[in-house]
Amino acid sequence: MSTNDPAENAPSGAVRTNRDRSETTRAALMDAARELFVRKGYGDTSTPEVVAAAGITRGALYHHFADKRDLFRAVLVREMQAVADEIRAAAPAGLAPLEALLAGSDAYLQAMAVPGRTRLLLVDGPAVLSLAEVLALDGANAAATLAEGLAAAKAAPRGVPLVALAQLLSAAFDRAALLVDAGADINEQKAAMAWLLRRAAG
Repeated sequence: MSTNDPAENAPSGAVRTNRDRSETTRAALMDAARELFVRKGYGDTSTPEVVAAAGITRGALYHHFADKRDLFRAVLVREMQAVADEIRAAAPAGLAPLEALLAGSDAYLQAMAVPGRTRLLLVDGPAVLSLAEVLALDGANAAATLAEGLAAAKAAPRGVPLVALAQLLSAAFDRAALLVDAGADINEQKAAMAWLLRRAAG
């Protein structure tokens, strides 16, 4: 049955090519936006600057993103997913639960040390999107890995809800990442977080 969507009516090879081109365009816009958001800040970055840096038309930007805020949100989600991927890669199946939790702890702080990431996720993100929205997005990414690790390690003491413990430890992780971004020794922060997790796991 025919449709009005050119992609659906095109041969499968053409559909894949169009999809690849679309994904490449979207990635180029997000890469350019990330660099500008980190270097200039969200407020001082304009969409004309983004499209110029990406070498893409302004119409293409608005085809993929509703506005600058939507683009910023997409950049943040990609950063969060990258952090979660690094945490999961550091704690493969087969590790003892506490070992996996500690490996994920180190991986989080290492992942957050990527230039610009702490500013995007912990400083500008809550200011632009609201803290509630950033926490909701994080709940599907790095925060989810922490909750999973705590549950596997049976780390919540009796009478302490796992959700509440995960939220407090997540805040501690974020503070540690901010300290590293400000110049603190990352190995000292890793050691402090490992101590906290060991205490939580009894």
